[in-house]
Amino acid sequence: MERILAEHLPGAEVLGLDDVVAYPEPVEDQPTFEGNALLKARAGLQATGLPTVADDSGLCVDALNGMPGVLSARWSGPPKDDARNNELLLAQLADVPDERRTAHFVCAVAFCHPGGELVVHGRMEGRVLREVRGSGGFGYDVLFEADEQPGRTTAELSREEKDRISHRGRALRELAPLVAAALGATTDRG
Repeated sequence: MERILAEHLPGAEVLGLDDVVAYPEPVEDQPTFEGNALLKARAGLQATGLPTVADDSGLCVDALNGMPGVLSARWSGPPKDDARNNELLLAQLADVPDERRTAHFVCAVAFCHPGGELVVHGRMEGRVLREVRGSGGFGYDVLFEADEQPGRTTAELSREEKDRISHRGRALRELAPLVAAALGATTDRG
């Protein structure tokens, strides 16, 4: 976010959770990515008084009717475990032919500030492979081949390549000028 926001609002300081006084993070219990992103951004604004950006994202597999979806991080049950999630996904898709293994990553990014709130979305189309490949990224990256980068999983892409095509990168690039406008307006008034 800091790198992308700097293009629109040079000098803006972006803080992470480790940079603010700790507060209880809300349970992500909403049925949509947008709902969970808003829940987290509202909690950040309320706890810190600072404009807050939060996201929620996940993998939606067409052959599984959009699942794991908002349950992506906890698909195999608690505690969160990427390897177990990937094993479960492979087992669930074992008999699904390659042409029906289409999927997409979704990201909703919420921005809450004293003057209001907004949400943007990003999407990355692709398919789920039959075996784990690569060591970069996290979660389902080792199984996901993006349509825009055929032949490699998103775990095999460089950070720059992935940022360019990813659901999160797309959403943040859409959000950055809106954040800059809101923060610039706040700065202009105060």
